[in-house]
Amino acid sequence: MSLETVTEHERILQEIESTDTACVGPTLRSVYDDQPNAHKRFMEKLDARIRNHDREIEKMCNFHHQGFVDAITELLKVRADAEKLMVQRTVVGFTLFDLPLCKVTAQTEEVIRCRIQQRNMATTVEKLQLCIPGEMMRSRTGKLMTDMILFLFRYYSALKTMEQLENIYIPRVSQYRFCQIMAETLPKLREEIKEISMSDLKDFLESIRKHSDKIGETAMRQAQQHRTFNRNVLLTFVGFLFKVLTAQDLVDFSPVYRCLHIYTVLGDRETFENYYRKQRKKQARLVLQPQSNMHETVEGYRKYFNQIVGFFVVEDHILHATQGLVTRAFTDELWNMALSKIIAVLRTHSSYCSDPDLVLELKNLIVIFADTLQGYGFPVNRLFDLLFEVRDQYNETLLKKWALVFRDIFEQDNYSPIPVENEEEYKSVVSRFPFHDAEIEKQQFPKKLPMSQSVPQIYAQVKEFIYASLKFSESLHRSSTEIDDMLRKSTNLLLTRTLSSCLQNLIKKPHIGLTELVQIIINTTHLEHACKYLEDFITNITNVSPETVHTTRLYGLSTFKDARHAAEGEIYTKLNQKIDEFIQLADYEWGMSESDGRASGYLMDLINFLRSTFQVFTHLPGKVAQTACMSACKHLATSLMQMLLDTELKQISMGAIQQFNLDVMQCELFASSEPVPGFQGDTLQLAFIDLRQLLDLFMVWDWSTYLADYGQPTSKYLRVNPSTALALLEKMKDTSKKNNIFSQFRKNDRDKQKLIETVVKQLRSLVNGMSQHS
Repeated sequence: MSLETVTEHERILQEIESTDTACVGPTLRSVYDDQPNAHKRFMEKLDARIRNHDREIEKMCNFHHQGFVDAITELLKVRADAEKLMVQRTVVGFTLFDLPLCKVTAQTEEVIRCRIQQRNMATTVEKLQLCIPGEMMRSRTGKLMTDMILFLFRYYSALKTMEQLENIYIPRVSQYRFCQIMAETLPKLREEIKEISMSDLKDFLESIRKHSDKIGETAMRQAQQHRTFNRNVLLTFVGFLFKVLTAQDLVDFSPVYRCLHIYTVLGDRETFENYYRKQRKKQARLVLQPQSNMHETVEGYRKYFNQIVGFFVVEDHILHATQGLVTRAFTDELWNMALSKIIAVLRTHSSYCSDPDLVLELKNLIVIFADTLQGYGFPVNRLFDLLFEVRDQYNETLLKKWALVFRDIFEQDNYSPIPVENEEEYKSVVSRFPFHDAEIEKQQFPKKLPMSQSVPQIYAQVKEFIYASLKFSESLHRSSTEIDDMLRKSTNLLLTRTLSSCLQNLIKKPHIGLTELVQIIINTTHLEHACKYLEDFITNITNVSPETVHTTRLYGLSTFKDARHAAEGEIYTKLNQKIDEFIQLADYEWGMSESDGRASGYLMDLINFLRSTFQVFTHLPGKVAQTACMSACKHLATSLMQMLLDTELKQISMGAIQQFNLDVMQCELFASSEPVPGFQGDTLQLAFIDLRQLLDLFMVWDWSTYLADYGQPTSKYLRVNPSTALALLEKMKDTSKKNNIFSQFRKNDRDKQKLIETVVKQLRSLVNGMSQHS
């Protein structure tokens, strides 16, 4: 042992001897905060100091013992002298007047002297009786030592007396019957003392079971008030406050001390230790059993933690206040068992929580609970690991809450650009959302911002979510980098899962039309641009540079791109559905002899609808509008082609072909009018090229050219498939007998009918050749 350690231990012993008993706790705690095994060496030095005090007390008693005996002997003599004096006083009363004056004076002086001696002896006896306890109290070993002295008076001295009677005095007079009776009674008296002390112990166990909640509540409250202190200061202060004040103020530990000492004197200490530990294990299991509805309120969790803390505060006190009644190994075993149960309970009950505020309060309780028990030397790393699971649960509850928030925002949006009447309204919007557009800023009021009102609301709610997520990271003893990573990951979940899902569901809703879809695309574009401002927002909170190697990037860009693509796809789908609705209104007279000379009414209505729709698309990104327009034209062309080739349509006249040709011409005129800017040349018209070549073939009746050039890349009818031409020609062939044109053909030139037959055969040959080749 180093000289420094020896000096420190000497200082601690002097402080124990000279300090008020209420302050012994922190002094003793400092021994355990020192070097490993230092407390063992200190205990050895403490035992030596106690033995030294015992020897001093014994010397003092021995020194005064003979004087005490002499004083008692002299007091007995004084008693006899006093009795004689009383007799002499009576005699003096009768003979006073008979004695000479000198003798009376001498006897009076003798009486005075005797009275002085009597008073002195009484004073001496009184002072001697005060010497021994006064000297013992000078050792200043605290309130515990005083209680033990009183205990010795009640039980220990009785046990020692019985031992002396049994081993020394009774054997000397064993021939007497009363001695035999006394010898038989002594074992019963020992058992009675054991039973009394055991009854006190049971009362003690019941008392701490009732008071554990209060002890734990006080301990956790003090830990919460001082957890921001320096860690070393906190451990010393908490250890002093809870072990010396809280536990002993609420529970009287003297029954444990008495029972332990009695069983030790009687040689049955092991039985007592086993009983105590067994009972405390049972109480631990009861304490660790939660209420079934604990997860419903924070008070349920608080009561659960208070009981556990109270239990282990008591055990820590017993560990340090007794010699071996419980050991560190025993308390560690209890704690490990309790910790596994606590983690399982919290994992189960926290999964039932749907309120993020309740989960946050649970997290705060776990932190205080862990800090409190860590102050008593119990390892709590597994509790902090559990907090990562609770954090995930907290994030899940936040995501569910914000899903409802986003849903309400989308339902209340009017999906129209935000109108601003003056500068004040404009600043109000841009203060909530990072919008900058030089062209719009130059415009005069009133004016409109391109996004709808849901955009600044969504942006503000994402920031609120980040604040809510940050609350969980407080008091977790985590670095700024870890907190930054937590915030970014939780925000990514909000964007990629919650907000993305809400947008996808919104886009699929039946009441969302083309105008709303266009606005949604515009909104997602602005939200995508705002993601970099959210990155800066998190950086300002955590002070972690975004250039850090391990910094997680926000996935908002992909989220809003995916939503925008889904909205674009929905626009294409709804456009096609609208086109189909107009197509269903078509009412061609397929057997008409000649056309009306003007386009069909349904088709003109369809084209007018497309024109007005594409005017709304001017706010969309160029490629989106072009793709939507091209998609609509292709779908229209395909629908018209399917109408011609419908298998349920058996006959088509040349007049119907001519009418159909007029409708297709209107479609081509619409395509060439550039309904959406950005198309080059006749790109949009090419959507109808298949129809145009097919109709030209039939209108011109140019079969010789078609058959001659078939398969050539320069063919005039390159887009006409033989099977398509055959299917349409078959429909016209069946009407040849009713068709005036064909009737004229038969009258004027029967060879032309043969030509049709020949063309049909050649087309069938081409179709069969294609099928064999494929």
